[in-house]
Amino acid sequence: MVAAAGTFERAAGIIPPAERLLRLRRLAKVARLMDTAIGIPGTRLRFGADSVLGLVPIVGDAAGALVGLAIVNEARRLGLPRHKIVKMISNIGVDAACGSVPLLGDVFDLFFKSHRRNLAIILDHFGMTERDLHQPQR
Repeated sequence: MVAAAGTFERAAGIIPPAERLLRLRRLAKVARLMDTAIGIPGTRLRFGADSVLGLVPIVGDAAGALVGLAIVNEARRLGLPRHKIVKMISNIGVDAACGSVPLLGDVFDLFFKSHRRNLAIILDHFGMTERDLHQPQR
């Protein structure tokens, strides 16, 4: 019986570079959707689904935190060390806690972009920038 391509690498915890790049691109899309998908005309302010969800009391901030935890889980699967995972979880905690404060939390969500911060931690771990994600694959 022939093993599927990449099975050994995945079992050993090694992710092929092409697959890692696809995962990082997916994470970047989610982070953009959650934090900076929409620009406010005439300003440099951008917001995303996290800010919109935050308008719904309790449930909205919890939903944003769940998406953030999914990003953290993918970072764990990509092999980030524990101290970086802890930093990412703290970013989500700060975002959820401060974002849950009525009115002030909505303003806070415009400026504290936990998903983008966490993406930066992941990319930094791999020595990449967001620009690298958009380069053609070699």
